[in-house]
Amino acid sequence: MDRNDYEKIEKAAARRKRATRTVTYILLTVWALMVLFPFYWMVLSSIKSYSSYNSEYIPKFIAEYPTLQNYVDAFTTVPLGRYFTNTIVFTLVTTAVMLVVTVLAAFAFARLEFRGKNVVFAIFLSLMMIPNELVIITNFQTITKLGMRNTFAGLILPSVTSVFYIYLLKENFEQIPEELYKAAKVDGTSDLKYLLKVMIPICRPTLITVTILKVIECWNSYVWPRLITDDQAYFLVSNGIQEIRENGFGRENIPAMMAAVVVISVPLIVLFLIFRKKIMAGVSRGGTKG
Repeated sequence: MDRNDYEKIEKAAARRKRATRTVTYILLTVWALMVLFPFYWMVLSSIKSYSSYNSEYIPKFIAEYPTLQNYVDAFTTVPLGRYFTNTIVFTLVTTAVMLVVTVLAAFAFARLEFRGKNVVFAIFLSLMMIPNELVIITNFQTITKLGMRNTFAGLILPSVTSVFYIYLLKENFEQIPEELYKAAKVDGTSDLKYLLKVMIPICRPTLITVTILKVIECWNSYVWPRLITDDQAYFLVSNGIQEIRENGFGRENIPAMMAAVVVISVPLIVLFLIFRKKIMAGVSRGGTKG
């Protein structure tokens, strides 16, 4: 083969590479539009008036007369501000307690030696096979019998642990060389000090990921708050959205509900945009071994 033949092969390979890249970008663009369309529709519905939204027999993809009245109605129809405060308290306390329980449990399974450790961990993992509906029924009966309905304790207690997060942190802790632990024990370092000074700083990306995922889980919690609370003093934002939805003067007030959903979604979107790199780093770290 002469030089011209090599140049033709290189040009053909370059054309195939450009074609592949173009098709990939087109597919990614289409996929991004499909993913973002519900968010666009949510914002669009939130700026349509109640009358214009309900008069549209064929949905329109633009708002002819945009209004912010729905955002005012979202905070005046129900005490959404109070529900925001309740949700923040519920999210922060639940996440903090869950981190303490999860980190200590993961450290025990990863580094401590005790009789029946593997059996106990296998039982823990088997709990992931139980449908969530059965757990909710059991938790509801337990919290009711303990007289903790319509309390923050009743909202928080069933969510302070997670088998999956314990498993994820255990896998990360086990990636840290055991020689470090033995060396620390020789120097007289306690288990708690070793956990705080060595393991937690090394596994910080995974801990940040677990924290953010738990915050999102608590913020989006819907079924459990609806079951365990019927007192407005303990309602979360999920309860507030349902109230707004039902206050539609004979019909569902979808625009006001969408305005509330936009407001509620903003903190989570900002949180993800700020910590997206750490989330990806934590997930990828949890998926590697060694």
